[in-house]
Amino acid sequence: MTAIELKTLLIHRISEINDVSFLKALKTILDTKTDTGIIQLTQDQLDDIMASKKEIEQGLFIENSVLDTEVRQWLNAK
Repeated sequence: MTAIELKTLLIHRISEINDVSFLKALKTILDTKTDTGIIQLTQDQLDDIMASKKEIEQGLFIENSVLDTEVRQWLNAK
C-alpha cells in the first residue's frame, strides 16, 4: 500500500468516527508527529505577553528570589 493510499484510507476511516475522546487522542498523536517546533499563540496570549512586557518595562514585577523569601516567611508565620 502506498503512502497516498494509506492516507486516503485513514481519512475515510477517521471521517466515520464520532467518539470525541478518540478523535482528540488521534489529534494528539498527529500533533506530535507533525510538530514543526513553532508554537502558534492565540491573539489573547500575544496580548498577555505584550501587557507583561509593558509591566516589566515599568518595573511592575518582583524578582523570583525575593518572592521565594516572602513565601517562606509567609509559610513560617502560619
